[in-house]
Amino acid sequence: MPRIAFFPGSFDPFTKGHEDIVRRGLKLFDEIIIGIGHNSSKKRHFPLDPMTRSIQRTFINEPVRVVPYQDLTARVARDNGATFLLRGLRNTTDFEYENSIAQVNRDLYEGVETVFLICSPELAPISSTIIRDLHRYGANVDQYLPYPVSDLE
Repeated sequence: MPRIAFFPGSFDPFTKGHEDIVRRGLKLFDEIIIGIGHNSSKKRHFPLDPMTRSIQRTFINEPVRVVPYQDLTARVARDNGATFLLRGLRNTTDFEYENSIAQVNRDLYEGVETVFLICSPELAPISSTIIRDLHRYGANVDQYLPYPVSDLE
């Protein structure tokens, strides 16, 4: 049986830190499903379809699928055949938060386990929230993304 992990990649945008977690996850799993979502409580600055296409190009010829999602991650993982959630950690605060989410997922969805990977130190400060805010105020954020912003506009 293939080992499939669901990585809830980002609401906006997908960063090099996310790419790092997926690439390292490919060493552990047969397939990674990247979930790209829409958070109705935040104004998105990166359109979903171009972001999905850009991520697909980043992982071309690799066992990676990109799916849109707006639901609980464990449910989306299970619905897509994944039995693992892949989560990236940047610091100890992330671990406390992510571990609490993992416990909720275990309680709600038996058979979906969470695997934590620590982000490479040089990529640890990159978060999609920071990138989105920088972009909103006109900063060039291409250095933080695995694809140029022009691919998304």
